[in-house]
Amino acid sequence: MRVGLDIRALTAAPYSGVGRQALALYNTVRMRTDTEAVPFTNAPLTHQHRTWACCPARPVSIEALQRPLERYRFERDFLPEAISAMAVDVYIATANMGLPIGLTDVRRKRTKWVLQVQDLFQFQQREGRRSSGLKARLDQQCDRWSVRHAMRLADVIWVPSSFTAEMVLDQFPDTASRLRLLADAVPLEAWQRLHQDVFAPQRYWLVVGTHAPRKNINWFLAAWQQAHDTWPDLIPPLVVIGHPRDVKAVPPQVRFVHGLNDAQLGNWYRQAERLWHPALAEGFGLPVIEAAACGTPVATAKGSALDEITPAGAPRFDPRDEVSLVQLMNRLARQGRGEEESIEALQAWARRYDLPAYAVRVDELLKELA
Repeated sequence: MRVGLDIRALTAAPYSGVGRQALALYNTVRMRTDTEAVPFTNAPLTHQHRTWACCPARPVSIEALQRPLERYRFERDFLPEAISAMAVDVYIATANMGLPIGLTDVRRKRTKWVLQVQDLFQFQQREGRRSSGLKARLDQQCDRWSVRHAMRLADVIWVPSSFTAEMVLDQFPDTASRLRLLADAVPLEAWQRLHQDVFAPQRYWLVVGTHAPRKNINWFLAAWQQAHDTWPDLIPPLVVIGHPRDVKAVPPQVRFVHGLNDAQLGNWYRQAERLWHPALAEGFGLPVIEAAACGTPVATAKGSALDEITPAGAPRFDPRDEVSLVQLMNRLARQGRGEEESIEALQAWARRYDLPAYAVRVDELLKELA
């Protein structure tokens, strides 16, 4: 079997959640017996991915790789011919969209098409730091058209959680028979051995992810500030992995860190007293499992996919009830770890998302398409 994989997310943002999942899938597929994994992407002429991936002759900058026009050129002018020339049996688009455009009936039937969907928040709310101007609205419409096209073409749709499956069904009810569950991968050994020194406070709480309003960071910062003002000697400083331009204001005793590689992020996880994940909605919630893989306790908001992937016994909170969150912060700052929050217990729980379990599920899904 020859399996093509879209790794543009890995090229554009190797340390993003989608980029890490594209890499995990590619590495898993290429380890299968009787399978050839063929990565597809575009990149600058000097980029390392051009040495081992199938790329258009016309290069593109990293900054432009995910712009609508460059995506269209890749999916309309390059992919149909390239997939046909490589005789790909199964092609997997790994980032909510990205299946080829303008296929003939023969080419459409020659290959099985897989769409991997992390979430569909672009259909519900503004994602990222896009402005609210005309260009942002045009980009959003292009994204939605691309998702709809991929949903129509896909033979199967892989989703990481039941919550994401429900999101897909709400927007595309006719996909019910094509939905398959593939939880995200968190390589346990990799997260345990990744080390690169970071200048961390002696004691701190951690939040990972700020780029979208659904991450609920402004609300969480207000609650943390209230708790810290009330009990300044008790509540730890806060470290936020993200960019300060994503929030309205940066309180004192809050440090923003961005531009990290995985080794640096691993140490921020490992040295934290606790990870807080206050998102109003998540399609999966990778930081929760990554923190657990590093042996760090977590406290997560109730609702969405966080209900599916939060360790049993972990503290939970209503992501709209600031008073209750402040009280929880006080309680957790005073108490030590419980038995269910030991490093060993958390890592044992995270093992269900480790590569061996992930590989078994990928193998099942690809056998279904064979």
